[in-house]
Amino acid sequence: MIAAATTPPKLSTLVLLTALSVLSLNMFLPSLSNMAEDLETDYALVSLSIAGYLAITSLLQLIMGPLSDRFGRRPVLLAGLAIFSFASLVCALATNIWVFLAFRFLQAAVISGAALSRAVIRDIAPEREAASMIGYVSMVMAIAPMLGPMLGGALDELFGWRASFVTFTALGIAVLGLCWVDLGETNEQPSQTLMKQLQTYPELLRSRRFWGYALCMMFSTGAFYSFLAGAPWVAKELFAMSPAVLGFCVGTITAGFIFGSFLSGRYAQQYSLSTMMVAGRIVACAGLVLGLGMFLAGFVHVVSLFGATVFVGIGNGLTLPSSTAGALSVRPDLAGSASGLSGGLTVLGGAILTSITAAVVTKDSGAYALLGMMLFCSAAGLSLALYVLKLDLNETREHHLAA
Repeated sequence: MIAAATTPPKLSTLVLLTALSVLSLNMFLPSLSNMAEDLETDYALVSLSIAGYLAITSLLQLIMGPLSDRFGRRPVLLAGLAIFSFASLVCALATNIWVFLAFRFLQAAVISGAALSRAVIRDIAPEREAASMIGYVSMVMAIAPMLGPMLGGALDELFGWRASFVTFTALGIAVLGLCWVDLGETNEQPSQTLMKQLQTYPELLRSRRFWGYALCMMFSTGAFYSFLAGAPWVAKELFAMSPAVLGFCVGTITAGFIFGSFLSGRYAQQYSLSTMMVAGRIVACAGLVLGLGMFLAGFVHVVSLFGATVFVGIGNGLTLPSSTAGALSVRPDLAGSASGLSGGLTVLGGAILTSITAAVVTKDSGAYALLGMMLFCSAAGLSLALYVLKLDLNETREHHLAA
């Protein structure tokens, strides 16, 4: 039998874990219509495999984080991958929509890969180095959803929609095997009991610093969710874009995020977390103010909309790795719980902000409402980043006085 890993994982292993977690969300999107036809059901019911899956992942993050603090990262990750692999196989074989949906929701166990990879990074690296490593992992979180639907569409074209779930099964087993041999336990001080762990929660929840980091994550990501909710409609109304051109333009914000994440990986070790967060928020706000100014000046052009939102992507790439590392550093012994709570809060906040954007972006408000909503989210993130910076300055001042 192949020996189990006893040392921390390579960064490449964590990258693959995260990629699989993100890939599982949308790789089969091009197949939804074919799935509805083959399973003899409504398209709306099949689409629950996306919306319902997202809701389950947000809840599971709240559970898996604390479990990993109590029992360790390794067993929770391995269990999540095993459940994902089995559920993927059943989805591939399902002939009934309800069986398919039940095991599709079980696939959500793979979210442990994204949520706990962050905790593993914080276990093995100090906060600035962790921010740098998370920056590189974040690049994958942006690339995987871009390439996933392309791969899923090609698989459907060649072999049918079930091929995507066969691929999930194979990938799940492969990554499970990789984690068995290359992901030793990194939580060196697990909680003695779940009850004792729960008793330490109030300290985390009362931490102003934790909420500063977590809410900055939520609002920064919220600007991206708002963009996804409103940009396709605004682009169609203003510029009458074809789907192909629209797809390219929508991808520009993701390209910006990849570049910003690369910058985080390169420079996060040289600057404080709060400095990186503030820099990212300033970049995002500046781009949106410029875009709004161009519209107000009568320059209604594709660049006015999508050029501005590229800056949001860059800003998020600069902000999110540091705010994530910060949230996990408030109580390193509760890194898993902090990762789950901040991740779940980000998804919940994104869902709320998406709904608000869909309501305020109308034919009359158009681009102004969309850019305004994104600016509100980015500015809220900036205020929280400045709040964390203030806490850092106060802490430094107190240390000097004490010395």
